[in-house]
Amino acid sequence: MSHIPKTVVFDLGRVLVHWEPEAFYDAEIGPERRKALFAAVDLYGYNLRIDLGEAPEPVMREAAAAHPDYADEIMMWAERWIELLPGAIDHSVRLLKALKAKGHHVVALTNFGRETLAIAGAHHPFLTLFDQRFVSAELGLAKPDPAIYQAVEEATGRAPRDLLFTDDTAANIDAAAARGWHTHLFTTPQGWADCLVTHGVLTAQEAS
Repeated sequence: MSHIPKTVVFDLGRVLVHWEPEAFYDAEIGPERRKALFAAVDLYGYNLRIDLGEAPEPVMREAAAAHPDYADEIMMWAERWIELLPGAIDHSVRLLKALKAKGHHVVALTNFGRETLAIAGAHHPFLTLFDQRFVSAELGLAKPDPAIYQAVEEATGRAPRDLLFTDDTAANIDAAAARGWHTHLFTTPQGWADCLVTHGVLTAQEAS
């Protein structure tokens, strides 16, 4: 590819770190109870409020009060949140470090809460390696709102064609692509590695 992007943009959850609420609840309360919980309570909707800046415990206490039959399970979301984020995606972390070692400008664009990102960073120090981080809770904007992508463009000083972005959610990718960003829908670390090689950002050896 003749034009090499100047900035590589990472989503975090399910790209650099596993984000598995369903698996957590399956292990804790069993699949049937988990399915009933998720059908009755919009846990991801409540989590979006956290991602937009509200503190986790008050949000989940509100949810628990609204759904008393599931109160104990709902409060696990706040009280045991780090267990919903069970570990790093190792190959993706290697790619991040390879990009940094090569001197590339690397940023994060993530829907994440303030408190929850601080917890995640304490467990996974590589989340502090970015040159810049664009966090929904700090901006008051969440993907796929076009305004959050505009904020990245303005703060980095990059034209859309200079940005290469990966995210695991198609709507977030589509919103970036609509602005002219280079994009990659993340499904596996190897697929992302291949994309970085195709765009001339890393060599195949560096992306291994």
